[in-house]
Amino acid sequence: MFVCLCHGVSDKKLRKLVIEDGISDMRTIRKCTSLGSQCGKCIKQAKEILDETQSVMFAKVS
Repeated sequence: MFVCLCHGVSDKKLRKLVIEDGISDMRTIRKCTSLGSQCGKCIKQAKEILDETQSVMFAKVS
């Protein structure tokens, strides 16, 4: 599913950035993808995906 239609950023791309590249904050995600730089409607959903992915990763480690 696309999170950011303006820049074509999908939820899979966001999860990959968190899991494989170790990105843990919205500032870095925005730098890597330009997410939120056009209309900004995607920021809330992207933050939820970031938090959810980090929670799942933490649960697997614990």
